[in-house]
Amino acid sequence: MSSNATDGTTGLVYLAHATPGDLPPPLTPERVLTGWVFEPLPWLFAVTVAAVYLYGVYRLRARGDQWSRWRTVSFVGLGLGSFIVATGSSLAAYDTVLLSVHMVQHMVLNMVVPIFLALGAPITLALRTLPRRPRGWLLSVLHSRLAKVLTFPVYAGVVFVINPFALYFTPLYEATLRNALLHDLNHIHFVLVGCLWFWPLLGLDPMPRQWAYPIRLLAVFATLPFHAWMGVAIMSAHRLIAEDWYLNLGREWGPSPLEDQRIAGGILWSWGDIVGVIIFMVLFAQWVRSSEREAQRIDRQLDRMEAAEAAARARAAQAHHIQDEKA
Repeated sequence: MSSNATDGTTGLVYLAHATPGDLPPPLTPERVLTGWVFEPLPWLFAVTVAAVYLYGVYRLRARGDQWSRWRTVSFVGLGLGSFIVATGSSLAAYDTVLLSVHMVQHMVLNMVVPIFLALGAPITLALRTLPRRPRGWLLSVLHSRLAKVLTFPVYAGVVFVINPFALYFTPLYEATLRNALLHDLNHIHFVLVGCLWFWPLLGLDPMPRQWAYPIRLLAVFATLPFHAWMGVAIMSAHRLIAEDWYLNLGREWGPSPLEDQRIAGGILWSWGDIVGVIIFMVLFAQWVRSSEREAQRIDRQLDRMEAAEAAARARAAQAHHIQDEKA
């Protein structure tokens, strides 16, 4: 891909993958909003997934069943919409030029997109709308040994935590900058790793294992420090990540590569902690509501038992009274 730009007063268009000596214009507040690119594969993926999801909602409602509008908005509007923003906006136009921009894109793909996709409960929708045989296939996958391993809390948490370390502290990140296919696959990788972690954590869809709320809260708490450590490590590094790439770009505008790297580390640190704390609070609120519902269920069960015992005593008393009258 090339990064040749078409400039104008509005509707700026840049191709996403910059190369040394062929850079987009300086990133300005205007270009943050108008510096969009058109990448066919992300758009095709998002439109296809949205169409399948909306068709499922249509089938569900056509037979008279209800489906939350909030779930549809979360999955299509906020989840897939965030994916399009991350892979088609200025985040994509400048993600190989500024590490700080890439880091924002990383956070959107790794955290924001998976969370909103999970809130859309797509597996639940599929189980309610698929024909019998495909539904059986999906259930087989959900109950497979591989699915149980992938969604095991320790495994999913380790993958989520190690992923940025393995990317930024090895030659892999620079390889994704130099190879367009690896670059696109890296975006998909971010989303998949996020889904692997956040979907069982939020627990809105059927999963091979349903994590208890204390385990979910402990898991979030255990992963919180790692983004901070990673951010601090990037901020305090005296050597550039993907040094050859950034030094050979020939960028003459914006912060220096080292200063930009420090900004990127701060973004990773702050964003990871903010999202983690929000998820922690959401899970705690879910736990409280779940406990309240369980308490109400137990109260109703006790009320039914008391009513049954009272009815049994009344019948016994009536029977005793009838026997006394006969005597």
